[in-house]
Amino acid sequence: MDAARLLEEAVEAWGYVRAGVVDEVRNVPADRFGFRPAPESRSVAELVRHVIQSGTMMAGELSRPDGDFTRRSFEAHLADYGAAAEGVEDRDTLLRLLRDTHEDGARRIRQAGPEHMLSPIRQFDGSYASRLTWMHHGIGHEEYHRGQLALYARLMGLVPALTQRIRGG
Repeated sequence: MDAARLLEEAVEAWGYVRAGVVDEVRNVPADRFGFRPAPESRSVAELVRHVIQSGTMMAGELSRPDGDFTRRSFEAHLADYGAAAEGVEDRDTLLRLLRDTHEDGARRIRQAGPEHMLSPIRQFDGSYASRLTWMHHGIGHEEYHRGQLALYARLMGLVPALTQRIRGG
C-alpha cells in the first residue's frame, strides 16, 4: 500500500470518529451541557471543548514543517490551537466547531502530504514517531472521549447515539 493511501485512510478514520463524537454531542440536550458525573470530572461542554482543542492541536502540529509536541507545554499548545473554543458552552456553537475544526484539520493534513506525514515528530514524552503514527494516537484519544460522552449519556438516562444507531433508531 502506498503512503498516499495510508494517509487517506487515517484522515477517513479521523472523520469517522469525529462524526461519532458529533452524534454523541447532538444526543445530549442543550440544557445538560453542564452535566458532570463527579465534581472533579469535565462537564459535557468542557469535554467537547477538549476534543476540539486537542484535534486542532494534532492537525496543527502534524502539518507544521517544524512540528514538535515538546516545543512548548501541553497547556500552551491547547491555548494556542484551541482559542476559538475557549469558554464556549453553547451546544450549537460547539457542534459547529467540531465540524469546522475537523474539516480544516483534515485539509491541513492532506496538504502536508504523505511524505511529510511519514516524517518523524517529537512526542510529548520526547520520543519520536512518524506523524502518521501520532495521528493514530490522536484518533484513539478522540475515540476515548467519544466513549466518555456515551457514558455521560447513560448517566443522564439517555441512550448513546451509537447504541441508537445499532438498534436502528
